Amino acid sequence: MLSKGYIHIYTGNGKGKTSAALGLAFRASGSGLRSIIIQFMKGLPTGELEAAAKTGGLITIERYGSTRFCRPDDGSFDEHRQFALQGYGRAREVLAGALFDIVILDEIITAAKFGLLSDDDILALCGARPNATELVLTGRGASDALIARADLATEMREIKHYYRAGVAPRRGIED
Repeated sequence: MLSKGYIHIYTGNGKGKTSAALGLAFRASGSGLRSIIIQFMKGLPTGELEAAAKTGGLITIERYGSTRFCRPDDGSFDEHRQFALQGYGRAREVLAGALFDIVILDEIITAAKFGLLSDDDILALCGARPNATELVLTGRGASDALIARADLATEMREIKHYYRAGVAPRRGIED
């Protein structure tokens, strides 16, 4: 159990936001800390699900996203918003229960950027955080208000990415 928790933000256009959050959860599991990762806007299978299942219950991952990518112009906004609202409700429940040392809200910032949630929703979750809970928020485009509320904010900046050369996502590396 942590005596004091802090709020982290991992944001920016570079790769590594979710990876940093997952790394924190796996590191914490080595010290017996329990983490929950609530993933917004993600519904496709990924390797972290299998890895978390091997931690003996120290890391729980729950997903609140469609198997389709969220594109503003494809008519699926209501579907994505429904998933985001379910994830938000679960995040409120988890914070109120104080059963986890670390609560990671993966891509919640992106969900706000897409208009599925609002910054005020995220700030309300920050306010509901128990004092001894570490809260991690990830996603592109963190607002100034979110960064001001955080205790730690890191921006991942893309310098070069092999996607631009046509490399598709690879099993175990990007998914």
